[in-house]
Amino acid sequence: MAVPKRKTSKMKVRSRKAANRYKGVQPTLCPTCSAPALPHRVCKSCGTYKGKQIFTNFE
Repeated sequence: MAVPKRKTSKMKVRSRKAANRYKGVQPTLCPTCSAPALPHRVCKSCGTYKGKQIFTNFE
């Protein structure tokens, strides 16, 4: 049976386990229309970004 030659460091163990905790990009609420929007992107429902109107006509 194989035996590890050295102790696995805390950093190695924690970085390996961190991949299981990742849940993807979490949507936040748009400050203008309170619709779910991805961070650092234009809101799909109202077309604003950082309080400024980027797109005007949505369908």
